[in-house]
Amino acid sequence: MKISTKGRYGLRAMVDLAIHARNEHVALSAVADRQNISTNYLEQVFSGLRKAGLVKSVKGAQGGYILEENPENIKVGTILRVLEGNLSVIDGAEVENIDTKSIQYCLKQSVWDKIDESISNVVDSITLEDLVNDYKHINGLDAIMYYI
Repeated sequence: MKISTKGRYGLRAMVDLAIHARNEHVALSAVADRQNISTNYLEQVFSGLRKAGLVKSVKGAQGGYILEENPENIKVGTILRVLEGNLSVIDGAEVENIDTKSIQYCLKQSVWDKIDESISNVVDSITLEDLVNDYKHINGLDAIMYYI
């Protein structure tokens, strides 16, 4: 399985939105500029995210996008499934109606299903909030400030 540009850019944009849209809408052009992604491309990506209920859009001068839920409630797996579809390593049609005594079935159970399960476990265990915190930590933005 390979995550497409749509999935990679969409996930980057969602993390950006989680960082910058805490209580206000963020223009998609601002996300596109920060992430060096085409605004037109992001509009297509965000159309799917909006239809899936992950982001909300507001039109007008003060408009833009905001997360539909808190970042701690949005899993990476949810985002990737919206943008990529099934995260399986093999095409489902390839293993439909296979003989349960075949090598193909053995591989499905012993290899492909286990890889799929591992991928799901990883992407479903990471939230946008986790990624925001990791980003802040990497960039030294999570340090506690003391004021006198």
